[in-house]
Amino acid sequence: MPDNLTYKILRDHLVDGDLVPGTDITVRPDQILIEDATGTMAGMQFEELGIDSIRVPLAVMYVDHNVLQIDDKNMQDHRYLRTFCERYGLRYSPAGHGISHYIHLERFVRPGQLLIGADSHTSTAGAAGMFATGAGGLEVAVAMGGYGFDFPCPRVIGVELVGKLRNAVEPKDIVLEILRRYGVRGGRGAVFEFYGEALDDLAIAARATIANMIIETGATTAVFPSDHQTRAWLNQQNREADYQPFAADPEANYDERICIDLSTLVPLVAVPHSPGNVVPVSELPDTPISQVCVGSSVNSSYEDLATVAAALKGHLVHPRVQMTVTPGSRQVLRTIVESGVYQDLMQSGARLLEPVCGPCVGIGQAPLQGAASLRTFNRNFPGRSGTAEDQVYLCSPSTAAASALTGRITDPSTREPIELRPAALPDTRIHDALITASLPSHTRATIVVERGPNLVAPVIPDPLSDDFTGRILINVGDDISTGDMAPDGAIAMSVWSNISLCAQFMFNRLDPNFHDRAVEWGGGIIIGGDNYGQGSSREHAALIPMYLGIRVIAARSYARIHRRNLIAVGVVPLVLPLGAPDPEIGQEWTIVGLRDAILNGEDKVNVDVSGQSGQLTINIDLTDGERGILAAGGLLAYIREGGRTPITTG
Repeated sequence: MPDNLTYKILRDHLVDGDLVPGTDITVRPDQILIEDATGTMAGMQFEELGIDSIRVPLAVMYVDHNVLQIDDKNMQDHRYLRTFCERYGLRYSPAGHGISHYIHLERFVRPGQLLIGADSHTSTAGAAGMFATGAGGLEVAVAMGGYGFDFPCPRVIGVELVGKLRNAVEPKDIVLEILRRYGVRGGRGAVFEFYGEALDDLAIAARATIANMIIETGATTAVFPSDHQTRAWLNQQNREADYQPFAADPEANYDERICIDLSTLVPLVAVPHSPGNVVPVSELPDTPISQVCVGSSVNSSYEDLATVAAALKGHLVHPRVQMTVTPGSRQVLRTIVESGVYQDLMQSGARLLEPVCGPCVGIGQAPLQGAASLRTFNRNFPGRSGTAEDQVYLCSPSTAAASALTGRITDPSTREPIELRPAALPDTRIHDALITASLPSHTRATIVVERGPNLVAPVIPDPLSDDFTGRILINVGDDISTGDMAPDGAIAMSVWSNISLCAQFMFNRLDPNFHDRAVEWGGGIIIGGDNYGQGSSREHAALIPMYLGIRVIAARSYARIHRRNLIAVGVVPLVLPLGAPDPEIGQEWTIVGLRDAILNGEDKVNVDVSGQSGQLTINIDLTDGERGILAAGGLLAYIREGGRTPITTG
């Protein structure tokens, strides 16, 4: 039977299971990506495995999030991560060198390989013919230790791209169109695989924009073929030897097919407060803006920044607008300097920031309360910008540039076509100079990992109890993001290496009393709506409930990575059935035989609710592998009990 590209790559890396959507599979990763915000927890949990060295061909640690350094906590993290890499054989990219996903695209992507990353936007590497997906830090640590990566096999949505983009319509508008169709839940359990005649004109940077932001549909990842565009990219990066053609078989099968005619697309914008709230720019009411931010991991390529510079050249940013531009890496930064793009941006009044995540994760450039901020970023969840009452809109670089000039969200297709400055050849030596190589094994054994007082290893949970009793701590709505559980921003993110401090910020935007109530009640239960835990892969959003004594969450449905993170740390994600009554805070639930129900493969469990006659029936939706992990008390305990054995020795 003809294979699609997704299953070709998975089949080449399959260790256990069958490629049947929804069933457990285990794959052998070629590469691991970790960034500093999730890296400290991943590192400390890797140390719990008692392994002397990584057991994958390549692992790279990037410092691109916590770099503001308002006190010494960030520096403590960096010192730990550098010495951790030296000790265990990872490569290390220092602060200010660039955003993890963009550097990885420049330096390490290889068609046909499989990448697991402790960041949801790891999917960016799918632009170059890889299967690349995000996961929580613990699952990444386990994969890096040679135990493979276990996850439910995805279904595959074939996306045929035809036609040509019109003036001022960009790759960002393609992925916004997919979000307009699927919302933030419609891609759950799926891989979007792209093919079609229009790919001939889509360069790797364009594909990376789509692959990065496809995650906002809830998808596992996006996969593009490796073709002449991939070869051109690798040649430009002086990595010709890494190229190989890779594509789906003719007549490949897909679980679903859609077609997007690029010639019919118009400039689009995602309005607050979700990447799925997509409308044409031309249909927006008159919307004055106070800020424009260009860059982040999704739109920080040379082409993106050159597009903005060409639109701004010879003009000034509107006096009521503050504008920032963030390149994706030092390589991009040097290229825009040498090509003249940097000067065009500077002379227009834009502020040039260093190549780090920065405002995308609320570290700097927090907008005015209630004032529209237009950004080329990938997420506009409430408060992610660093301002609780923010109004963030997401758009393409062309829309951002046109709007920066007028001071209001503006359809760029009404303006004259622009001509980009030709790019200078990238200096690929920057990466070789600044990304440290892994040390020889005899040298690594002498390295002492430096762990400052800000770094506190997470507690390993006890095995799941047979019975469970707890009170309802909070009842949140639909599409609550992990950013509400472990908030973004310089202050909250600086303590992500210490769960006891990080816990003080959980649900702060929704209920400032949540943390103290959880401590006073000795834990309890969280009630969630649909798509609970969307967004970032940060496993802190699961480690905090476990630390607070919360071993059960009941939601209508879950986002993929957060659901797996809960299971990995021993928190049970139960599913509220349709029509179930809305529990009130303080209501007490008793679940008898929870552990047995999970171990015995039961799909329902009964709950005794205080003050109510009868029982509430709640669903258990777990794979066989997930049941074993939960019963053991999480993934580390499961491995220690022999539930999973190494699949490779290096």
